Amino acid sequence: QVQLVESGGGLVQAGGSLRLSCAASTRAFSRYNMGWFRQAPGEEREFVATINWSGGRTYYADSAKGRFTISRDNAKNTVYLQMNSLKPEDTAVYYCAATEGSMFAPGSFGYWGQGTQVTVSS
Repeated sequence: QVQLVESGGGLVQAGGSLRLSCAASTRAFSRYNMGWFRQAPGEEREFVATINWSGGRTYYADSAKGRFTISRDNAKNTVYLQMNSLKPEDTAVYYCAATEGSMFAPGSFGYWGQGTQVTVSS
């Protein structure tokens, strides 16, 4: 298994930026495709972005494209989500996830962190 711990969430005004980090406790980090998901209160969890094992391929939700950037550092067992031009509708708990399956299949992600709160004010 792999344990995931998110950090970097907080309160930010609309138009601001945050950088989320996810630390993975596994010696086989580079073997996993990684992703970020988010969930607002009372709503279903939704896909935000994914990245393949090497970091050479990324995949974004339409809502994130052009504003968010996912990246990874396999030497540090860490995946990042840089969020710019934040909007109130980005407010949610953000979760880091890992999969041994396809990075293009959100349903394949089976390992999850506890989440970090992101709140964007008007």
